[in-house]
Amino acid sequence: MNTARNDDQQDAPVEFIRLPKVKELTGLGTTKIYTMASEGLFPKQVPLGGRAVAWVKSEVLQWNMDRLAAARGQSGDTSPSK
Repeated sequence: MNTARNDDQQDAPVEFIRLPKVKELTGLGTTKIYTMASEGLFPKQVPLGGRAVAWVKSEVLQWNMDRLAAARGQSGDTSPSK
């Protein structure tokens, strides 16, 4: 099993966010979030125990940035042009 991780992964703790925050960050509704996740178009939720689930905040934020890049016709580089 390969457990090597880059320095960014080791330094940054994983932050979980619950559905209301995901909806706030994305502007999507509950049904759309779950539908897109099941289709592989949105980050999947992580089970926390019992019926509780959450999303990895960095994955949701990256999804937002990818959507912005796609809307602007860019290929993943979301830095402002000079």
